[in-house]
Amino acid sequence: MNNLLPLMQREWLQHRFAWAMLVLVPLALSLSVLTVGTIQLDDDMMAMQPRELSLMLAMLSMVITAAVMFLLLGITSLFIALGSPRRDDGDRSIEFWLSLPSGHAESLVAPMLVHLLLVPAAALLVGFVAAVPVSMVVVGRVVGFGEWLTLPWGQIITSVTALMLRGVAGVPLALLWLLPLVLAAMLSNALFRRWGLPLLVVALGLLAQGLERVFGQPLLTEALSALLAHAATSMAGASGGASMQVDGNAVLIESVSRLPGWALRDFGAALRDLAQPLLAGSLALAGALFAALLVWRRRGASVA
Repeated sequence: MNNLLPLMQREWLQHRFAWAMLVLVPLALSLSVLTVGTIQLDDDMMAMQPRELSLMLAMLSMVITAAVMFLLLGITSLFIALGSPRRDDGDRSIEFWLSLPSGHAESLVAPMLVHLLLVPAAALLVGFVAAVPVSMVVVGRVVGFGEWLTLPWGQIITSVTALMLRGVAGVPLALLWLLPLVLAAMLSNALFRRWGLPLLVVALGLLAQGLERVFGQPLLTEALSALLAHAATSMAGASGGASMQVDGNAVLIESVSRLPGWALRDFGAALRDLAQPLLAGSLALAGALFAALLVWRRRGASVA
């Protein structure tokens, strides 16, 4: 851990400006557009009572803002992580890192921890914080600023915090399912530079089609689909959403108050999904791919 922390701090120092811009620029643009633009709603929403409409708009704007921040920062950090093995080799900084008391495994793990775990989790937190002014503008433009002030903020904060914690807890679970694909992409980028990711996609596509068309075995296609599906439900929806159904006559605030309970049940369902042979096999493959990355890095270090 003493070696990992400086390596993780390196990622922060190297990418903090880009991360700040990914948060501030979209937030400023969205607030500007929502302030001067036209916000159109369908007839069903316009027929709602002002209090229920303001609550729905506030919750929707918060969830959408957090999701956009998560996607922006998460996808950007994913591509940074995929290129991290080649980064030290390309600028010969591997010679500097070899002079420090840190091994090759730590140099590979640190960017993965930062870009694949910490950044997505922080993106959800920042997204929900940034959603407060967005909700204020949306509700103020459609219903009125007074309605935004009178919203049941105790219920909203509790529910939003539960959703945020559910997403943060789902990030490492989703990474477990996607780990073999991520490490395969990192190894492919390490071996083939900028052509690594396209070559990997083409190779997986051809292999999946070959197995299905020639041998009649869609094993690879089904395995890839299952990994992606489990990764998605690790973030939300593992319980199938049945516990979120409400009666047509239910008040919207009652639905909002049920979100913490749903988040807890959904996370429990995501944990139960981990007990599958598919995950065990994918983690074994991930271990082999990580070992291959270590071999590649050691060979590059020997040449340097």
